[in-house]
Amino acid sequence: MAKRVQLVLNKDVNKLGKLGDLVEVAPGYARNYLLPQKMAVQATPGILKQAERRKEKERLRQEELKQVAQGLKATLEKVGSFTIAKQVGEGDSIFGTVTDREVATLIQGAINEEVDRRGITLPDISKTGTYNAEVKLHPEVTATVRIQVVAE
Repeated sequence: MAKRVQLVLNKDVNKLGKLGDLVEVAPGYARNYLLPQKMAVQATPGILKQAERRKEKERLRQEELKQVAQGLKATLEKVGSFTIAKQVGEGDSIFGTVTDREVATLIQGAINEEVDRRGITLPDISKTGTYNAEVKLHPEVTATVRIQVVAE
């Protein structure tokens, strides 16, 4: 049985690890694929220290992004609810639907902060009324906003 080789990844490698991870792979995989493609380097004490510094820097950056997202969540919760006017037919049914793009534009207009529309989760809105929508601001921070749909 061949000995495993320790490498530090230079790039994200699918099903193996992310940038800066210390991985153990078969010698042939390292020699024939990872090293020639410059996806990894041999693990030496200097490289390991460099990888640790890079990971610490990334952790601090993620922590800062989380703080910004929590501030944005507090701002959204202070605003409370947003109103969208839609064309209404019989029985308070709206024509079309309320989209995440409309909600993102509404939020941006209210708080002057851009919110990624892909992070907005809306319930099925087909009538006028009040609905709760989730806005994912960060992988660990989610805000809930109230969307009030009214007739034009």
